[in-house]
Amino acid sequence: MNAESFASIAALVRARSGIVLTPDKEYMLDTRLAPILKQEGIASLDALALRLRDVRAEPLARAVTEALTTNESSFFRDGKPFDHLRRLLPKLMAMRPAGHRPRIWSAACSTGQEAYSVAMILTDLAIRQAEIIGTDLSREVVARAREGLFTQFEVQRGLPVQYLVKHFRQESGKWRVAQDLRNMVRFEERNLLGEHRALGRFDVIFCRNVLIYFDPPTKGKVLNALAAQLAPDGVLYLGGAETVLGLTDRLTAVPGERGVYAPAIQRAAAS
Repeated sequence: MNAESFASIAALVRARSGIVLTPDKEYMLDTRLAPILKQEGIASLDALALRLRDVRAEPLARAVTEALTTNESSFFRDGKPFDHLRRLLPKLMAMRPAGHRPRIWSAACSTGQEAYSVAMILTDLAIRQAEIIGTDLSREVVARAREGLFTQFEVQRGLPVQYLVKHFRQESGKWRVAQDLRNMVRFEERNLLGEHRALGRFDVIFCRNVLIYFDPPTKGKVLNALAAQLAPDGVLYLGGAETVLGLTDRLTAVPGERGVYAPAIQRAAAS
């Protein structure tokens, strides 16, 4: 694959998803795009780059972008954000009007484990009337999330056995999320680089281990967009290796908590 072709595909993926592909990631194109080349009958990555220049290649461009998106997830991933959420929700609900339905957004939700983990915590807290929205760029992973069907390997990654027994049903060698839990979550395709005002305000937003794939300007753009959707006393969870420092002045770290951020106006008022 020549340098021009790599740069062309990398530019397309960056424009559509924000993901930055550096030359050392060329191996990803070889492995992840091979099925597309075979399916479309395209001889090489150089030929693919040429095909993508055609304005009629929108479906192909979408498939390439989705193939190069990393979809890594597990139930209760990293643990501590969910422990914090468990402590936070009763406090938030106490400050809301009676009958308030907490709204939680799992951004870049992949195959749905994060959103379903949130639903299990809400169930533990006897909060049944809630709105959980999971969004992802990839049509394929959103479809999987809606289906709520996971392999034995997937449920063994972070899911306590008591939750497996309580909230899942075995089906053809796999495990399906129980219908009552699935009813608590809505999944939809959504690009983090897009416009989110139609989603409304959220009490809690998860956007974890996504910013690491973006360059600083894109990180700042996404963080500002998320801050705009967050309630004044809401909370944003980022990955443990992610930060808002130097990227936005609209969010600030919650003292003593790693990867937990609040609107800067809230922290200023509290001080």
